[in-house]
Amino acid sequence: MASDGGRKQFWKRSGAKVPGSIQHVYGAQHPPFDPLLHGTLIKPGSKAPTTPVKLKKVSTFQEFESNTSDAWDLGDDDDELLAIAAENLNTEVVMETAHKVIENHSKLQEQHKFQEEHLQEENQVESAELTSVACGDNRLVKSVSEGHTSSSSDNASENSSMQRSQSLPQTSTPPLSGMADYNTSATPALTEREASRLDKFKQLLAGPNTDLEELRKLSWSGIPKRVRPIAWKLLSGYLPANVDRRESTLQRKRKEYFAFVEQYYDSRNDENHQDTYRQIHIDIPRMSPEVLRLQPKVTEIFERILFIWAIRHPASGYVQGINDLVTPFFVVFVCEYIEEEEVENFDVSSLPEEVLQNIEADSYWCMSKLLDGIQDNYTFAQPGIQKKVKMLEELVSRIDEQVHGHLDQHEVKYLQFAFRWMNNLLMREVPLRCTIRLWDTYQSEPEGFSHFHLYVCAAFLVRWKKEILEEKDFQELLIFLQNLPTEHWGNEEISVLLAEAYRLKFAFADAPNHYKK
Repeated sequence: MASDGGRKQFWKRSGAKVPGSIQHVYGAQHPPFDPLLHGTLIKPGSKAPTTPVKLKKVSTFQEFESNTSDAWDLGDDDDELLAIAAENLNTEVVMETAHKVIENHSKLQEQHKFQEEHLQEENQVESAELTSVACGDNRLVKSVSEGHTSSSSDNASENSSMQRSQSLPQTSTPPLSGMADYNTSATPALTEREASRLDKFKQLLAGPNTDLEELRKLSWSGIPKRVRPIAWKLLSGYLPANVDRRESTLQRKRKEYFAFVEQYYDSRNDENHQDTYRQIHIDIPRMSPEVLRLQPKVTEIFERILFIWAIRHPASGYVQGINDLVTPFFVVFVCEYIEEEEVENFDVSSLPEEVLQNIEADSYWCMSKLLDGIQDNYTFAQPGIQKKVKMLEELVSRIDEQVHGHLDQHEVKYLQFAFRWMNNLLMREVPLRCTIRLWDTYQSEPEGFSHFHLYVCAAFLVRWKKEILEEKDFQELLIFLQNLPTEHWGNEEISVLLAEAYRLKFAFADAPNHYKK
């Protein structure tokens, strides 16, 4: 085939046009390809043509083959390649092969389906047996996914195991009486984020000296329920950061509290103190939540805590509203000894007497630490609250003039609704669960109950802007502001509220002139 006896190069330099080459087409999108313009590879050692080559018309395949060679294969014989290229496909063979492929695929699908149905039947039988065993003799058994052993064929073992796990019944076996773990029986499963946060708290609290600054940073976004009692005691300053000193501190402070009870509580009916005790006795039934306050044991504990505090702090004495501030501490410290999700519905009297005494003493000291920072709220004429309400009014006038103007237009005074916000730290405005979450952040902030609370109240008021602007009457406005619809609030709403309060604090706290118009 090669006249020169040697192998032809990849691209034979020839000016001749060949069948299949691109010709000029009228209206083509791209310009035509001209071999003379684009050039070809030149044989090594060959000379460039000096005279133009006369183009020869090629019309047969043999002439095309004699001027070209396969550019992609150097070793195969050209005649063999041409024979393969010229071979005609047998239609009958193609159809027969395709039919076999389809038939094999159908058989494989039927086989998988049969295996899946067989495994489902086995799982249903085993589930029924497992239920009968659990109900019959109350013995712990392995779960279906653990106890099942595969009996399917080897060629489908991997696929069938996946199908088996997906087709297992999703019914959960009820916990057997007396066998459930006390620490986790009533606790809902934690999400991955919650579990990660809990691990961080545990690692921080496990050290010999707790880093309180780091604890405040972690606690700002909320404290997990399991570590909240110890975290609150540390953040309030009731317990020392050193682990070795904590137990002795608890024993000493609890003993000190009950020494106060023994010294002062019997004087509650004396002429000097009976008015104080009577007011406490009247206010406790007004506390929230209702289920908790109606328990006689809880009433007895709260009366002692409030009366001892009033006697120990004669500058302010007892003031209505202080009774609400005991509740979050009491509920959180009860959670240290029980696993109930709804503490408000728990029968406190079922706890041992020693445990109740510990909860009572811890609640007293932590409430005392809180009130030390806001005591001017409860001294004569309550100047602290008067000042904070005035600051709230000035702050709202700066951040949302529309809300402030609407209240002013209808002659609604901030003192008429915000006094309770300051006096009870929003405890009457949001559910108890939200108050506890709010206090996680308050105890993490410097002056959280006094200074940061102001920005929370401002964010809380502006939060109801749409509803406030819809009210066109003094009475309706005041009723709405004193009965805000927060009964369904949870952690998400409180987190948004705190974030907005932090933004306001960042903008105004270090710029007191922003309060002024």
